[in-house]
Amino acid sequence: MNPRRLALLAAVFCVLLAASRTHAQPSQNAILRGRIVDANGAPVAGAVLEIKGTKLRTTSDEDGAYQVELPPGSYTLGVKRIGYSAEERRIRVPGPETEGEGLNLTLAPAPVPMRPVEIAGTWSLLHARGFALPVADLSGDRLRNGATVSLARAIEGLAGVHDLHTGEQIGKPVIRGMTGPRVLVLDDGLRLEDYSWSEEDGPSIDARLAERVEVVRGPASVLFGSDALGGVVNAIPRSIFADAPEQAESHFGQEAYLSSNNTEFGGAFLAERRDPGFGWRVFGLGRKGDDFKTPSGKLENTGFGAGNGEAMIGTRGAAGSWTARYARYSGEFKLLEAGDSAAGMGEGGGPERKAADDRVQLSTTRQLGGVRFEGRGQWQRHSLIELADEADSTGAPVPGSESVQFDLLLNTVSLELLAHHGSGRFSGTIGFSGQLQKNDTRGPIPMVPDADVRSGGVFAIERLDFGRLSLLAGGRGDVREVKVDSNAGLALAAETRDFRQLTGSAGAVYDLQQGRKLRFNVGRAWRAPTLFELYTNGPHLAESRYEIGRRTLAPESGVEADAGLVLERARVRAEINGFYSRIRDFIYLDYARVKSLAAQLGVSEHRAAASAADPDQPERERMSLALEAAVMARGGAAEVDPSFDFASWTPGSFSDGQFVVARGAVRLLDFSWLAMALTGL
Repeated sequence: MNPRRLALLAAVFCVLLAASRTHAQPSQNAILRGRIVDANGAPVAGAVLEIKGTKLRTTSDEDGAYQVELPPGSYTLGVKRIGYSAEERRIRVPGPETEGEGLNLTLAPAPVPMRPVEIAGTWSLLHARGFALPVADLSGDRLRNGATVSLARAIEGLAGVHDLHTGEQIGKPVIRGMTGPRVLVLDDGLRLEDYSWSEEDGPSIDARLAERVEVVRGPASVLFGSDALGGVVNAIPRSIFADAPEQAESHFGQEAYLSSNNTEFGGAFLAERRDPGFGWRVFGLGRKGDDFKTPSGKLENTGFGAGNGEAMIGTRGAAGSWTARYARYSGEFKLLEAGDSAAGMGEGGGPERKAADDRVQLSTTRQLGGVRFEGRGQWQRHSLIELADEADSTGAPVPGSESVQFDLLLNTVSLELLAHHGSGRFSGTIGFSGQLQKNDTRGPIPMVPDADVRSGGVFAIERLDFGRLSLLAGGRGDVREVKVDSNAGLALAAETRDFRQLTGSAGAVYDLQQGRKLRFNVGRAWRAPTLFELYTNGPHLAESRYEIGRRTLAPESGVEADAGLVLERARVRAEINGFYSRIRDFIYLDYARVKSLAAQLGVSEHRAAASAADPDQPERERMSLALEAAVMARGGAAEVDPSFDFASWTPGSFSDGQFVVARGAVRLLDFSWLAMALTGL
């Protein structure tokens, strides 16, 4: 036999023999277990047990039980829980503490004055006290490992949450089949206002900047007003304050990553100081990715580049706190055009969008007697520009002739004032929210007119506890005014639309003990039509269609009943939910309206499913003009036959992959299941 082969076989045999002996030896690690109780022997849940000098730590469950695996050695255990004195204990492994019943620890009560903790609006208050709608969150390594530039991509693993995307760069969160303007996205409890009118736009938040993302599945308009019809996503950054003096720290770090599918690479830099009374942070990151690859080949024109970050500073004392934050989201995102495939036109031949989003947030809290006041304000500047190659006489794009197709700018000022009250059985929040918004349309294609939007709302939500049963109820009133400027390019005269809505919710949570809870909720939510649904009249290159708004659209409104059973243990969480939702005046893209002619030109019209009146003559005129404009936009010249009977083509049903829409209402009946999730094993 060849000596080299013989030596190789011998080496492989030795490695396998050593590995088999290693696996044959029993583990030398020992299990440290026990219970943490108070002076009366009652279990202390949520106590943190950490092994000093290591990264090992665990938390006691509702029965006060804990368990941690340790290799042989000497250790110092530290146990702490708010309201109790901290304890330390020296142990040896193996030893008497890892045998028999284990090590039981007793904590002595030590009530101390607590510094006020920041509350991110009504959201965190209700999440901490219990909520009748299903709430899920993503944090820690699960969020960090999936923290892409797309917020929707990062959270798509949560129950009832999906991602609508055409690549790695852009995604929309889908909650119970609803997406776009029907899912409200919050940045640290404040509304995110941007353009979400097409499949090629997503929330202007980088998931890497969030420490935790919380998701409410179901209508939450009683808290947040318009748009919270299908659910709410809240991206919460890491606090700049330390919870206790011993947790004060300074942190400086860098990181880099590489993704092989689309050759995506990026890096981040973090510098921060966290003290109980003062903190600051600077966090920046950049990303660059090429086309997304599938088993059939590349999806052309799906690359992106992004640069995002945040800066925060704040102080906190016994009377209250204030925090200032600046967040930036920007990038260039290539757009996968409708009909493109792996054998497409090649990189650089399709449109792209440049997005830039700047947010300045100010928040303050003040404790006056038994009421905690909170004020939150935000200025947001959102810019969206689409670029595409010019077309020659045949309609083919000319490489290197890139020009601006549309240029949109949205400035929004938001204010929220809250009063959190009560303790013991009765507690709740009373609040006011207001918003001023200005839309500027620039560039050669006026997608929508210039417009000013003013809105405001008042609400109250209260909670009453009866031992194991908790009742929650709330109500809200909203007003919204949309004032539109005249626009010759859109054949639009100046007009004003007003929307007024009342919403409410009622629910109950019953504690079945041993980590089990039963909940029920019924609520009404609404959504005002967007500027694009009302007034758009132009081509969307990425979607290869020409869209026409409908100025008479009514607000969407829906009622949803939701029930669920939750099981939560130290290492297991299981949840089963069922809901029934009925939505009126559902707005959708009506492809069937112009039948074969629309199929050729890609013309569609925004319509409401529950429109009782149908002004045929004005609609016929608008559709004729729109079809002619669509033909001209594609380099041709044609007129529509005036005798073409548009009114005879009414949609029987339309499916966009999420809904089956029938005239009158939309009914959704679904059950979401969350299987057992084992963590920390």
